[in-house]
Amino acid sequence: MGFFSKLFGPAIPKLSAAEVNEKLKFGKHPLVIDVRQPEEFRLGHIAGAKLIPLGELRRRMKELPQAREIVCVCASGNRSNSAAKALAKEGYTVFDMQGGMLAWRRAKLPVQKE
Repeated sequence: MGFFSKLFGPAIPKLSAAEVNEKLKFGKHPLVIDVRQPEEFRLGHIAGAKLIPLGELRRRMKELPQAREIVCVCASGNRSNSAAKALAKEGYTVFDMQGGMLAWRRAKLPVQKE
């Protein structure tokens, strides 16, 4: 492991909102983890996303399948990057969606509301 990897954690692959949408439609059907707060999630999220607020992620990691790709999503991409790094350190295959739900909405992709 290099100096920067030790200091900042592993580099996390990034996906655009369009790439995540394509994976969900035609790819391996990754598990989307939304790391925002419940009130943010209720205002609109990716269909099928699992809500695990960032503050709960460490204690809830065992709920996540090791054998499935995971895409982390938040509002703008900051919290999801932190979540993706934590998951990668535990051996998960994980991606960070660039730009978060702001990018998803900007791309005019479908949003589910509760």
